[in-house]
Amino acid sequence: MLAERSIDQLLELIAARTPAPGGGSAAACALAIAAALEQMAAGFTLSRAEYSAHHPRAGEVEAAAGELRAAAVDLAERELHCYGDLLAARRLPDGEPARERRIAEANREAIAAPLELCRCAALAAELGAELARDGNRNLAGDAICATLLAEAACQAAARLVQLNVDSVTDDPRALEAGALAASALDARRRALS
Repeated sequence: MLAERSIDQLLELIAARTPAPGGGSAAACALAIAAALEQMAAGFTLSRAEYSAHHPRAGEVEAAAGELRAAAVDLAERELHCYGDLLAARRLPDGEPARERRIAEANREAIAAPLELCRCAALAAELGAELARDGNRNLAGDAICATLLAEAACQAAARLVQLNVDSVTDDPRALEAGALAASALDARRRALS
């Protein structure tokens, strides 16, 4: 399990000359860090009386960020395995009766996992931008950092979806990923303004 590794061990796994963990798992880890930063920024907003007008929403953001952090950890693991399954299916001999079915199944998951990551990351980018605007001013840098990490995770995941969809340019999954990436980019712009 990736979540049970130290940061050094995780980085060694990513740096290794193996196909996984790769970009999808790395993007999910970035998202988990972004969500943790959002939990912290929301928590510090909740702890200060001068932000009491924002307390109800800060509590919601803190809870949502916690859910996104847990989802990101799960997605890092899911990403780790889905690409390996696709590679294993592609390595089957051409005459293998189940080859095409296994490739199709593995490819569906290789699209579904980064698409879910894209959805989570776009939401995290929105939460980070909201915290940068309304949260504790002492944590604005952390909220902006969270937004940037989430937006990067979303862009990376969207690109993985588009690459795995391959040449079908009007595939609804690729279109959704593109729209989510645009939303995350907008959140980044708002956080930085």
